[in-house]
Amino acid sequence: MAMSTTSGGGVKAEPNVTPMIDVMLVLLIIFMVVTPALLAGFNAQPPVGQNLKDHPEDEESDQVLGIDKDGNYYLNKRPISKDAIGAEIKRIYDVRQVDKIMYLKADKDLDYGKVQDATDLAAKNGVAMMAMITDQKMGTVSTVEGDSKAQHAAPAGGTP
Repeated sequence: MAMSTTSGGGVKAEPNVTPMIDVMLVLLIIFMVVTPALLAGFNAQPPVGQNLKDHPEDEESDQVLGIDKDGNYYLNKRPISKDAIGAEIKRIYDVRQVDKIMYLKADKDLDYGKVQDATDLAAKNGVAMMAMITDQKMGTVSTVEGDSKAQHAAPAGGTP
């Protein structure tokens, strides 16, 4: 330690860092213990739902990325190579200011890793949100007015 040769009783300007170091070590230990628990997540069974709205494939503004059971890609029902799909998605979504939604329709027997690859590819090329398309469960109709084109047909049960 350095000694002062002056005989003044002034205030020393040296900060006491020991309490700060103690607090930092305690916080470090807390974060080391808590972080793995946060990243672990939890096991959950996803809910089984019904697709109540009509498919967006009929509309011109919606983009649909399809993957068949062999892993072949389709953009708006047209075959496209895996190498070209990224550039094509980027071209479509770079000009859009809003509505950067893409729908994904994949075969039910397709390996889930291929679905993840497709969503990653879309996200890297300008897609803000991916929505999955499923088939309507047989015998189900939406109870929300305007959800389905089938509601505009004759009501079930005859005429009133």
